[in-house]
Amino acid sequence: MQKAAKSDIVIEAVDGNDAYQSIVSDLMCLIGQVQASLLRIESAIACETSPASTDAADTGIIVLDDVTPRYAKAGAVLKACDAGLGAALEFLLEAKAMEHRLN
Repeated sequence: MQKAAKSDIVIEAVDGNDAYQSIVSDLMCLIGQVQASLLRIESAIACETSPASTDAADTGIIVLDDVTPRYAKAGAVLKACDAGLGAALEFLLEAKAMEHRLN
């Protein structure tokens, strides 16, 4: 077994196919988590910009901290991350398909 330098993750020696399946599975999991986070961010932004939240302004309540810009920035970064993870997954799947066609 190897121990990863920057983290405490233990990496077991596995054959090439197991490693490939593990990486694909991890990427799919990460993509799912990123997409779930994007949905939560979009939901939070929608709640903040809904008519119910603007009713507070009509009652004289002043909101000092608008978190929408932070959500928007986080959402943009997560969208880029989602695209990158999707591209990595697609590359791995295409490479494996090409390998099968050649064999």
